[in-house]
Amino acid sequence: MPRSLLVTISVALVLVSAVLAAAVWLLQPGGPPLVSAAVSSTRLTPNADGDDDLIELTYTLRRPATLTISLLDAAGRSYFFRQAKARDAGNYTVQFGGVVDAYSLPREDLDAQVVRRVVPDGAYTWVVAAADERGNANEITGALTVAQADTALPLLVNFSVLPTRFSPNQDGIDDRARINVALTKDVPADGLRVYLIGPDGTRLPLKEQPGDKLPGQAGLHTYDYDAGIDQGLEPPADGAYTVRATAEDRLGQQVAVETQLQIVNGGHPRAEILLGEVEFSASSVVLGQALSFRVVVENYGTAPIRTTGPASGFIYPSMAINANTIGELEQSGAWRVGLHCQTCKSDYPWRWALGDPATLTRIPDADGRPHYYLMPGQRAVVTGTVVLDEIVPSRNPQFFWAGLIHEDVEVVNERVGPAEIEIIQP
Repeated sequence: MPRSLLVTISVALVLVSAVLAAAVWLLQPGGPPLVSAAVSSTRLTPNADGDDDLIELTYTLRRPATLTISLLDAAGRSYFFRQAKARDAGNYTVQFGGVVDAYSLPREDLDAQVVRRVVPDGAYTWVVAAADERGNANEITGALTVAQADTALPLLVNFSVLPTRFSPNQDGIDDRARINVALTKDVPADGLRVYLIGPDGTRLPLKEQPGDKLPGQAGLHTYDYDAGIDQGLEPPADGAYTVRATAEDRLGQQVAVETQLQIVNGGHPRAEILLGEVEFSASSVVLGQALSFRVVVENYGTAPIRTTGPASGFIYPSMAINANTIGELEQSGAWRVGLHCQTCKSDYPWRWALGDPATLTRIPDADGRPHYYLMPGQRAVVTGTVVLDEIVPSRNPQFFWAGLIHEDVEVVNERVGPAEIEIIQP
């Protein structure tokens, strides 16, 4: 047999032996943690057109290991799909659509945080690497071409929250927070999410306000947050919160923005005329003389309640004079005690604050304007007087009663302590 042929046969036997040895080494219990890895296709076009949008990557681990899956581009830059993830022994199949952990492009300046994004078009080496707790490690690689990638991010722009200091207590001042955010790209209907993150990390989803834009449609989206007060719920506890908005497109690219929101003096307002008791000064009054009353109001809720004048003790000099005519107009969210009668032409025309500046707590709003509050657990004695200078013969005597009014919200206590009062012609 020619010597050259013997050499060739010897080399072949050595190569076969090496391959067999490598295979035995891979399959033996003490071999490397990663047994095999492969992809279903070497071409990927991540653009959500339904054609080559995904590939399957399969791998087998001999024993529990820390796994990393990445792409390596021609310039040597790595893009991570899975990074240092703990995995048990076994066979795995994952779908990969070209979306990897966040990375930045040269000269890219974004106001939003990129969480995940698609890799650019190009030729890549896919890498599956594993390392076990014994210090054994190996990797398997292959080629992958990415083309026609839709790399346009679902950016979130013009994100705003106003006011940033928010007091959900139905006092008519900063009771709601308006959140605006604009999408630059259509995403699925559930792809845009806005939520509140509490100091303990709890997430509270916020509901989008209906508008011209469909959920997930590019354009401006608005969230009107009342902290559940309008549904009779207790708002989140006072404190510093993060408002976070995220957008995820059909490929899985994800972008996030966030800002701060502070909740102060929050709570569901609750108060009552104590025991429904109203004390009137008389059951009959000479025409032109005064009728007075006295009630006690208790704030038994968790929120301070705002009140406005005239102060307790104010005297209305005529039945024709009311809160509006003295300039104490109805204020949304304010609480007042009102007095009503059967012949009154408007609801509770005579109204009084739940105390006076000396007995109430002064709290300025975000613009520094002072407002006065009855604080949780406090009681206020409210007195008032009306000079009865009109007689309606068909309604004499007539009933007078008190009410506790949460203006522009509800009459909390209606027709309390009705008393029949006669006006006597002198």
